[in-house]
Amino acid sequence: MNGVSFVPALGWIAGSVIAVLMVAFAVVGIVLHVRRGADGSDETLGSCIRRTAICLVVALMALTPSVVTKTTSRVTSATDVVIVSDITGSMGVEDAHYGSEQQISRLDAAKLAITDIVNAYPNSSFAALSTGASAAVDVPLTPDTGAVRNWADSLHTENSSNSAGSSLDVVIDPLLRTLKSIRDAHPDDRIVLYMVTDGEQTVSNTRRTFSSLRHYINDACVIGVGSTTGGKVPSSTAGQWVIDPSTGQPGVSIMDEGQIKALADELGGTALITSSTSTVANAQITKQAQQWRESDTQKERTRVNPVVWPLAILLVVLLAWEAGAWVAMSRRLL
Repeated sequence: MNGVSFVPALGWIAGSVIAVLMVAFAVVGIVLHVRRGADGSDETLGSCIRRTAICLVVALMALTPSVVTKTTSRVTSATDVVIVSDITGSMGVEDAHYGSEQQISRLDAAKLAITDIVNAYPNSSFAALSTGASAAVDVPLTPDTGAVRNWADSLHTENSSNSAGSSLDVVIDPLLRTLKSIRDAHPDDRIVLYMVTDGEQTVSNTRRTFSSLRHYINDACVIGVGSTTGGKVPSSTAGQWVIDPSTGQPGVSIMDEGQIKALADELGGTALITSSTSTVANAQITKQAQQWRESDTQKERTRVNPVVWPLAILLVVLLAWEAGAWVAMSRRLL
């Protein structure tokens, strides 16, 4: 639908003032011509019409006539899934269950969870980060699901013998940069964050909140792997365990369900504790994944196109005519 409207380029105040002044000049010019005509003025009717037209054209240009056009554009909203996996030494503890009674390591349970996540989001893009003593972006945003699966298969735990303790918040800064870059590059996309961890934090420092990430995501899920019973942490040396320096005995790691739920709350998402019967594939979060898939929407936009150039051409012609008339009159006076 198209329409004509006035949208002053200089604003309504300045545009209106100029337009009123030009109309006033046109009226004054006509009045003076009528009065001078009775006294034998040499101003011709054509000159009066020309000068009046100049004033009226300038008034119209000040009001900036424009064509208003309404268009409908198609916007495709894709889904970007960001996956964070814990790779601290405690992820090697074999106390996890994932969809069966078989006891596996927490990291193996994380790998199965990542596979289910990828399967739940066809036609989506993925980014992946690993977090331990430090955090890094291992897979930049890509639609290549094979790259994410290869990344998951290659995950391994850090060397616990040299560990000074684990902190969950080391991933915040690189994760924040990743999410911000995705949002800036794809403002219409939906971003879903998945964190897979045992929730264990062994450093004494107070953990930073993850709430700063909420600005960049549409949904989040923190997936807990392990058990509240816990287990011994394997050392990098085969058949040996990480020794707890405070007791001199093999250290025992326990999944911190409270931390997992706190993380989910800070992210404004949900917590999923995996078990022999609870997995990503059969969880509510996977059912909700349907709403985050690619979707097409149509948005109506209004575009205003100023149409001043015909008036500008007319003004140039009138001014040239006026200049020619002045030159011709000057020669006659000489």
